[in-house]
Amino acid sequence: MEFSELSHRVIGCAIEVHRHLGPGLLESTYEQCLAHEIKLQGLQFHLQHPLPVGYKGLQLSCGYRVDILVHQQIILELKSVERLLGVHEVQLLTYMKLAEIRQGFLINFNVKRLKDGLRSFVL
Repeated sequence: MEFSELSHRVIGCAIEVHRHLGPGLLESTYEQCLAHEIKLQGLQFHLQHPLPVGYKGLQLSCGYRVDILVHQQIILELKSVERLLGVHEVQLLTYMKLAEIRQGFLINFNVKRLKDGLRSFVL
C-alpha cells in the first residue's frame, strides 16, 4: 500500500472514532475503538506493540510499547490530555527512531476538532 494512502486511511479511522465518541474519555478507550476501526478498514496492525531498546549491540526489553503500529509503517501514539506537550512529540520521535519507522502520528483525542489534536512526523 502506498505511504500516503495508508496515512489518509489511518487519519480517517481516527476522525471516525472522534466523531462518534468526542473528547473527554480515557486514552485506553480511544485506543480500543481506533484499533476496531482500523480492523474494519482491513488494515494490519499491532496493539501495544513491544519496543525493545537497542544499546551497544544489545536488544533490551525495557517495557516500552507502541500504542498502535499500522502495517509496520506508521506508529500511532495516542493521548487524551488537555494539550500536547513537547515531551509527547519527543516520545513519538524516539519510538520511531528505535523502531526504525519513518512515519508517526501523535493524536490527542481530548479536543473539540480532531485536526487540532493531530500531528504528523516523518524521519
